Amino acid sequence: MLALSRKTDEAIIINDDIEIKVIEVRGDQVKLGISAPKSVPIYRKEVYAQIQKSNKEAAKSDVNMSDLKKLI
Repeated sequence: MLALSRKTDEAIIINDDIEIKVIEVRGDQVKLGISAPKSVPIYRKEVYAQIQKSNKEAAKSDVNMSDLKKLI
């Protein structure tokens, strides 16, 4: 892991097209701004983990092919 120190209004660049900028620091909270192409999904880690969990659960479920054909 790369650990960097940044002050308000300072930024880091990732791969030429993603910029992460420190917008505000207040107490123990840091507000970040992220500029990235629309094709790059950006999630908070806890949301991403929930998405992954839901996807794994959905992949495990049994699919009744006749019910699926009715939907098409």
